[in-house]
Amino acid sequence: MAIKVKVRKREISNGRDSIYLDYYPAIPHPKNGRLTRRESLNMYVFQNPKNPLDKLHNKETLILAEQIRQKRENELNKPEVYTAFEKDQVRLNEIGEMNFVDYFDSLVKKRKGTNYDNWTSASIYLHKFSNGVWKFSDLNLKKCVEFREYLLTTKGNKRTKSTLSTNSALSYFNKFKATLKQAFKDGYLNSDLNGRIEPIKPEETHRNFLSLEELNILVQTDCHIPSLKIAALFSALTGLRFSDISKLIWSELSFRKGDGYTIQFKQKKTNGAEVLPISEQAMSLLGERQKSNQKVFPELKYSAYNNKFLHQWIENAGITKKISFHSFRHTYATLQLSGGTDIYTVSKLLGHRNLKTTQLYAKVVDASKRIASERIKLNF
Repeated sequence: MAIKVKVRKREISNGRDSIYLDYYPAIPHPKNGRLTRRESLNMYVFQNPKNPLDKLHNKETLILAEQIRQKRENELNKPEVYTAFEKDQVRLNEIGEMNFVDYFDSLVKKRKGTNYDNWTSASIYLHKFSNGVWKFSDLNLKKCVEFREYLLTTKGNKRTKSTLSTNSALSYFNKFKATLKQAFKDGYLNSDLNGRIEPIKPEETHRNFLSLEELNILVQTDCHIPSLKIAALFSALTGLRFSDISKLIWSELSFRKGDGYTIQFKQKKTNGAEVLPISEQAMSLLGERQKSNQKVFPELKYSAYNNKFLHQWIENAGITKKISFHSFRHTYATLQLSGGTDIYTVSKLLGHRNLKTTQLYAKVVDASKRIASERIKLNF
């Protein structure tokens, strides 16, 4: 596609217009490699010339600007007379001057839901590492490995005194690798750089959960915020995240004879549409049905204040485990697997996109089974 170059004017001070060139489509800036459509010529003309000298100045300035415009357009479109090989080399050189960080940010804008938040966070660290400029020509294995090491050693944005967690670094580096893969597909890279880079290995995380006995103790224990207690127990009976419970409205809950109760909602984290069957007991926790557009838990808010009373409720029940609201989702998954529900069904109930995520719970269940197998001792 031929690049068009136009002479444009922009109003400045003292009754003058600044002269600049307008490129379409945008071209890489010769200094920083970022795509731009403007080039200032550092020239001006008078908006209302008052004398012959002003008129002459305008005429000569516009003639010079037109000469520069023609030269730029000829230079940019000269590859049309090159051989196929020369065209390819020119294209690669032009791409090499383009900014990979801008390309990464263009992919960020296409994301949705919590996935968008993860991509945005990855972009923040990429900008910090590269100071916002990383030319495609400078993308090589050594530099990519340096970025991986940077993620594993840099301080977190929210917790500036501690290092970014391994699993966060893994998530952000995976976004980086995915961008390299897409850049190769789009023709911005002449080799699959992503395939040559070793990924960050995930760190095993301990997922605290409650036993059925502990859940029943919590049922009998008072909580300073009753709606928080009901929401937590509802999570343990459905596997729903806090984010999905807090935005749940009555129209998303339905009953059909023969099928029972279901929730039809869109996951906040993945933006995926879900249909989740729930038990009669879970439904009974919610009390009397309200208007369709009303929230089921209108008072539920995520705050340090609420977390304080959640932890107090756990302590009052005599439970010493470190339990967060999300632990009730872990509890649902673990109790389902312990009770014999197959891992594929549990994965679907949790709304996981990848079975590997659910397999983390299976490891916990296997460990629990091992402990249980050692409980029966015979005296020989």
